[in-house]
Amino acid sequence: MQQLRYFSFALMLIFIANSAVVVATPLVITAERYLDVVQGELISPAVIVINNGLIAEINPGYVPPNSRHVRLEGMTLLPGLMDMHSHVTIDFFSDDHWTTAPVMETPADWALHGVTFSRQMLDAGFTTIRDAGGFPGFSDIALMRAIERGDIVGPRMFPAGHYISITGGHCDITGFAPGIQELGPKQGIADGKAELLKAIRYQAKHGVRVIKVCATAGVFSKGDSPGAQQYSDEELQIIVEESARHGLRVMAHAHGSEGIMAAVKAGVASIEHGSMLTPDIIREMKERGTYYVPTIHLNDLPLPPETPSWTVKKNEFLKPHVENSFRLALKHNLNIALGSDAGVMEHKDARLEFYAMVKRGMSPLHAIQSATINAADLLGVSDRGQIKAGMLADIVAVSGNPLEDIRTLEEVNVVIKGGVIINADK
Repeated sequence: MQQLRYFSFALMLIFIANSAVVVATPLVITAERYLDVVQGELISPAVIVINNGLIAEINPGYVPPNSRHVRLEGMTLLPGLMDMHSHVTIDFFSDDHWTTAPVMETPADWALHGVTFSRQMLDAGFTTIRDAGGFPGFSDIALMRAIERGDIVGPRMFPAGHYISITGGHCDITGFAPGIQELGPKQGIADGKAELLKAIRYQAKHGVRVIKVCATAGVFSKGDSPGAQQYSDEELQIIVEESARHGLRVMAHAHGSEGIMAAVKAGVASIEHGSMLTPDIIREMKERGTYYVPTIHLNDLPLPPETPSWTVKKNEFLKPHVENSFRLALKHNLNIALGSDAGVMEHKDARLEFYAMVKRGMSPLHAIQSATINAADLLGVSDRGQIKAGMLADIVAVSGNPLEDIRTLEEVNVVIKGGVIINADK
C-alpha cells in the first residue's frame, strides 16, 4: 500500500511538471511597429505573443491571460540579426601579438575569448552567427555547446571549427621556424584527396556545422599575391562533395577571380570577401544561387600600426577591387548575406557592416534582409529571420525607423533570444 502511495505521488509530480510546460506564462511584447522583412513594410502596432521560445501570435485580438507584458514604447521590432562571417574566439585587434597568438595561447584562451566576444555580438543584436573558423582545438565547438546548454549567454552558433587549407596556405599557421605549429588533416591542413577526406570527416566527427575552405591566398598571411588560387578545381570539388555527405555546406574564403570561379563551380554555398568579382563570376553565382558575403566594412578601417608590411601592401592592392566587386554585386542583384569578419575588428562593431553597405548604394531594407531572410537561406534554416508566428522568438528593438536611417541598428535597445530578454537598454 505504501509503495502504491509513493507511485501515485510520483505520477502527480510528473503531471504537474508536464502541465507547467503546457501552461508556461506567455510573454507579450508591445511596440510602436515591427518590420515585415519579406514585404519591406512597417506594421503598426506591434503586439507579439511569445510562448515556449517561439512567436505564438502577432497582433491578436486579445492578450492571453496571466501573460507577462513588456512595453517598448516608440520602438521598432526586427527579427534577430545574423552575421555570416565572424571569428568569436579570435582577438586580432586588442594587443600587438596577434601574429604570434597561435604559439602564445591555447584553446582554453580562445574559448574564454569567445565567452566575452560572443556576448558582445549578442548585445549588438546578433542572435545567430556563422563562425568562420579559429585556431586549432575546436574552441568554437566548445563555445557553441556551452551556449546551447545555457552555461553561458551568447548567440546561436554555426561554427566552422578548423579552416581547411593547403600546407603553407592562407589559413595554415605560417612564419614560424620548422617544427613549430606544424599541422595536419586533424587541424584542417590537408593536401590531395586522401587528406581532404580525413580533414572533413574529422571536422564532422567533432560537431562543426559548416566547412570553411581557404580557396585562395589572403591578406593577413605571408605571400605576395592575395588572390592566388590555392586548391585545385578537383580538390575544391572533393571538399564540397564530402561536406555534403555529412550535411554540411561550404563557405569559401576567396579573393582572386580564378579561385572564386573555381569555388563557385565546385558548389560552395558562399564566397567570403569576393574581392575580385567579374561579370562572368556573378553570372555563374546567380545561376547556382551562390551567396556573396562581402565583409565590406573592413575596407573602411585602418590597419593596426604593428601590421606586417606584406599585409599592408596586399590590403592596399585589394581595396579598389573590393569596391568594384560590391558595386557589381548590387548592379546584378547578386545574393548577399551580411558578414562582418568580427575578430579582425572589434566584435561589437559587427553592427557597422549595415552602414558600410548602405553608404555604398545598398538600400536599408536590402541591408536588413541580408542579415535576416538572406542569412537564414544561406544557413539552410527556416525557423528564424522573420517576425512570424511559429518562428524562434529572436527579436531586437531599436528606437526610430531603420528604413529611413540604417544607423539606428548601431544602437540596439533590446535583444530577445528564444523569448528571453537578454539585453534591455531602454
